[in-house]
Amino acid sequence: MNFTKINEQLQRLKDLLKLEKEEDFERFRREIQQLSIKDKVGKGLCWYPLEVKKEGFSIGERAFVIVERTAGRNEPHRLKSGSPVSFYSRASDKFSTKEKQAQSGVIQYVERNKMKIVLNSKDIPEWLSLGQLGVDLLFDERTYLEMDKALANLIKTNDGRLSELKAIFYGAMKPQFAEKKELHNGLLNEAQINAVQNILASKDVAIIHGPPGTGKTTTLVNAIKLLCQKESTVLVTAPSNAAVDLLTDRLTTANLNVVRIGNISRVEEKLISLTLEGRLSVHPEHKNIKKVRIEAAKARRMAQKHRRKFGAVEREERRDSYRESRALEDWARELEDRLISEILMSADVIACTLVNTTSRLLQNMKFKTVVIDEAAQALEPATWIPISRVEKVVLAGDPFQLPPTVKSIDAKRKGLEITLLEKAIQEVEEVSFLNVQYRMNETIMGFSNNRFYEGALMASEFVAQWKMPEPNNQPIVFIDTAGCGFEEEKNPETLSSFNKGEHFILREHLLKFTSTFPEDQWEHTSIAIISPYRAQCEYIDEEFSNDESLEAYLEHIDINTIDAFQGQERDLIYISLVRSNDKGEIGFLKDYRRMNVAMTRAKKQLVVIGDSATMGNDDFYQAFLEYAETHGQYQSAWEYMG
Repeated sequence: MNFTKINEQLQRLKDLLKLEKEEDFERFRREIQQLSIKDKVGKGLCWYPLEVKKEGFSIGERAFVIVERTAGRNEPHRLKSGSPVSFYSRASDKFSTKEKQAQSGVIQYVERNKMKIVLNSKDIPEWLSLGQLGVDLLFDERTYLEMDKALANLIKTNDGRLSELKAIFYGAMKPQFAEKKELHNGLLNEAQINAVQNILASKDVAIIHGPPGTGKTTTLVNAIKLLCQKESTVLVTAPSNAAVDLLTDRLTTANLNVVRIGNISRVEEKLISLTLEGRLSVHPEHKNIKKVRIEAAKARRMAQKHRRKFGAVEREERRDSYRESRALEDWARELEDRLISEILMSADVIACTLVNTTSRLLQNMKFKTVVIDEAAQALEPATWIPISRVEKVVLAGDPFQLPPTVKSIDAKRKGLEITLLEKAIQEVEEVSFLNVQYRMNETIMGFSNNRFYEGALMASEFVAQWKMPEPNNQPIVFIDTAGCGFEEEKNPETLSSFNKGEHFILREHLLKFTSTFPEDQWEHTSIAIISPYRAQCEYIDEEFSNDESLEAYLEHIDINTIDAFQGQERDLIYISLVRSNDKGEIGFLKDYRRMNVAMTRAKKQLVVIGDSATMGNDDFYQAFLEYAETHGQYQSAWEYMG
């Protein structure tokens, strides 16, 4: 087979990836590296100075510190769980030539003014006591390196299994299916059963298109359980840690032995026990490894004690201590490697992010099948990372929900945003479309169904008429702020938009809602407030936290961005659109897939707050306004301003 044309397309993709990396790094450099500490603190890109509140060792014997900022307390910032950071001291050490002592790490969590950092080190830094401590964001290029490597390997591979998969995804070959076997499962509908049958019958590629609420995860879990009966270990992956964690949780609930691979700083707390580190920590042999490591640490500390002494005896003692430390470390590593191999080989499922499929822990493992969930959120080069090591690929996702993030306008315009799932849906004839949704009232479903899915979705009879237990309830409510003077504002540091007026209207609607809501129903009711703009979420969160009128209801309310809320659902969803200006500019609200996500999170009621004078200039939003007026309740914000 001649791969010239396909390889030319892949080379263009590789060039676009380079553009994206350059743009990403340039933004990072401009925003962070060229600023003074004072400016970085002011922009929320750095915490300085800090106090260490606790230090210790996490699962996996990695050092951690819990720090608290002593300046800029409660100020907005952009450091969050999973961010790679540099933890450092600016104090000078008379025994060191370094101007700044530093150690890289990953943030495990941030709680207001406190932060836990898991360091990429097995030792607590010696310079901790010197003071003048700070934390800076780091540019994380590992994903770019792995994507580039995957594409380079794909381009040069013109024979073997990987070349066949390349040909299938680029339309030069058709995927092959064995005869479908009969499948009886009372928990799945007809479309889901067909999808599972396709996954099992596929010899190379199976595609699952799962719109919101159609049970994509349930379908995958059932398919993976059956794959595990035929294969020693199935590789399950997704572009984000959140998506991997969701599948890990569901697969474990289905009684599969799942080992979660990845940085424990980025894994949900309740799943830590399923990580490799968690499994190691409870293994009977772990105590012996720990004892050896303690002895190695003692020897290393002894060597460091002699570091600043220069006599012949001290030099010899230092060499002996280092030698002993290395020998003990080698022994501990040998024992640990044996345990790791035992744990991994006994797993039904290995679960990790796309980039973590390159982990050295998995180098000696062979997989027949990889299941890639949320494939519509992954850049194509990232999707090829796990595909390069398997025989069969299952891609699942929805190209009409959130796309992958592309920062380079040029790369986006030239096609970097187009995912492998989108290409596969065009090239592969046998695509399993899940057509019954179990999340939302059919009126809430209706707009997205017609706009994105050609009316092919059906609401299950169990949810079709779901409503909130309150009088005069309509599943969709649009509250129009046009003419109220609620102009959008910008956070000067983050440049994210917010709208105080929309917060006011949202609060008034929520208070009215709570006043008519049956008290005995609160325990079973969930509410979320979402917005495309982080600044709006932060503003509402801060205002609600200090609002005594809402104090009794806060535990039932979640506030987050649309992007962070994908995959979740609540009984009642508020969407604050924010944008309100004379020019009719709506910014990245133009990405209608983001709004598809937002509008399909609500189970029983969706309340959208926005300015029709700004939004109505756009065909998509004008269509939604008309839908809300026809099928729901259209209100003016003036009703809440009396």
